Amino acid sequence: MEIKFYKYQGTGNDFIILDNRKKEYSFLSTSQIHNLCARRYGIGADGLMLLNERNGFDFEMKYYNADGNESSMCGNGGRCLVKFAYHMGIHRSTYKFIATDGEHEAEIDTDETVSLKMKDVSNVKKFKGDYLIDTGSPHYIKMVNDVMNLDVYNKGHEIRYSKDFEKEGINVNFVEQLSEEDKIIVRTYERGVEDETYSCGTGVTAAALICYHNENGFNEVEVKTLGGSLSVEFDRLEEGKYKNVWLTGPAEMVYEGVIRLDE
Repeated sequence: MEIKFYKYQGTGNDFIILDNRKKEYSFLSTSQIHNLCARRYGIGADGLMLLNERNGFDFEMKYYNADGNESSMCGNGGRCLVKFAYHMGIHRSTYKFIATDGEHEAEIDTDETVSLKMKDVSNVKKFKGDYLIDTGSPHYIKMVNDVMNLDVYNKGHEIRYSKDFEKEGINVNFVEQLSEEDKIIVRTYERGVEDETYSCGTGVTAAALICYHNENGFNEVEVKTLGGSLSVEFDRLEEGKYKNVWLTGPAEMVYEGVIRLDE
């Protein structure tokens, strides 16, 4: 059968998106999704998303990693799906959608960037000198120097498959604090992709929360990734508690097409 697909990217984090409001693509298997995401043999992407209908919401977000397995929240994916919903005729001043980690709000800004409200965070753990934090997906944050010359694949793979995390997996973020206290660089090894991606929205959010510059109150952190720049705004209430967390950055359609899928 033939599948109509759309390709979107947010700071180099790229996704296949299918309009599943008529439930045409709910049958897709793990292996079929994996093959569609394969960069040499399929369309190629970090993940695949379904735009579903859901009562009480503008839409439902269903996200699958490149390995074909359904996954936890994807921040850049959520921002891209909002832009896709707009292109599909769902026009709102503020979007309200449901994902695996609960309800989200989003807005398309006047400069065409997309701002996505992330979940509140209240549990940050210190682990062997580093940090563990869940921003809709689980993240390991390691502060480093000279992150652009770091072997992210091997070091990230080592942590992700260590005894502490090999069962459930974890995303590993290497973060460099720049001389300006409100600017950081983040590189991420993503579980489910099992490689470094150009950007990771929930990882960028997690890193920004750790790298706050205002101990109590409003913070805005600018984040550079391999694929571009994002910003994270949030209120830090006290140690390990964050509310009103917004992730902002570009989300763009790359192309649309039709691919034949073996049944």
